[in-house]
Amino acid sequence: MKIAFVSDDGITISRHFGRATCYVVVEIENGTISHKEIIPKSGHNTFAGQHNDSHEHSALSGHGFDAVSQSKHASMLEPVRDCAAVIAGGMGAGLYANLQSLGIPAIITDKLNIEEAAAAYVAGTLENHIEYLH
Repeated sequence: MKIAFVSDDGITISRHFGRATCYVVVEIENGTISHKEIIPKSGHNTFAGQHNDSHEHSALSGHGFDAVSQSKHASMLEPVRDCAAVIAGGMGAGLYANLQSLGIPAIITDKLNIEEAAAAYVAGTLENHIEYLH
């Protein structure tokens, strides 16, 4: 099983999915990490200067739900589409919904250490703090 963590340094879980610079993808075998790979991640900096006037918000579909945002999310998520879950310290509600539509569970954690969070995920004790969505 592969799990993707959002990170800036390859060790800790980033608190902001969109600003994070990489994914740390771990493979779990027999309940432990058997392989770890750091994959560059596109994000807000990648798309800076690409503002689109069709970027709309409403009470029912806030930031991150418009077609432009969904296209950016698809680009950001392409490297981890084969993962069983994506774990971050925070993300926007639009991205969270995009992950759900792909059938990839998004878990928002208060843990910082990737290895600790991976162990908690495998044990089934990693709490999903959806109150950290923005």
